[in-house]
Amino acid sequence: MAWPGLRPSILQLIGCLLGLSTAAAAQAAGWTLSVQNASGQPLGDVAMAVEVKGQTGRAGAGSVAQMEQRQRQFQPFVLVVQTGTAVNFPNFDTVRHHVYSFSAAKKFDLKLYTGTPTDPVLFDKPGVATLGCNIHDEMSAHIVIVDTPFFGKSNAQGQLRLELPPGEHVLKVWHPRLGSPLLSSFPLRLVPGQEPAPLQLPLR
Repeated sequence: MAWPGLRPSILQLIGCLLGLSTAAAAQAAGWTLSVQNASGQPLGDVAMAVEVKGQTGRAGAGSVAQMEQRQRQFQPFVLVVQTGTAVNFPNFDTVRHHVYSFSAAKKFDLKLYTGTPTDPVLFDKPGVATLGCNIHDEMSAHIVIVDTPFFGKSNAQGQLRLELPPGEHVLKVWHPRLGSPLLSSFPLRLVPGQEPAPLQLPLR
């Protein structure tokens, strides 16, 4: 089908771009990433992010996540978001909370409140923000901010399923017990028809 007003060279370029896009989409597949402790036991609540060459960057406009407060606890304990995500902090308890973070990745202070603050907090650079409550010392949680659209956290079986292209990538992980505010990096090689080997972290 010819498009009036377009030169053949432009039509060829459009065709190539559409072909590349279709090929890239066809290559993407589901992969199960597994993480274990030093004894080979599955590790849950591990933040995991895969950096794919040429596919890093900020979240789209209007991206929102939620860190709840219920029964004087943050829920979830670990939340993973992409840079540029706004996070709401709704308080479902009958008592007031004072949520804060002194972390380099994001410093903020939400004074005593109930309900949901009017403005969410924008997490605009990668890293780990550790949360606390000025009123309830037992409350803590972590928000992990990553520069890639391929992310999540491991479940109780130590697994995370992601749609990824095959090839050589970088896997970044973080767990509270690693004791570092930085994500650890590991090479990740994805071969069609093979699940990647479990990653073992030096935790017991």
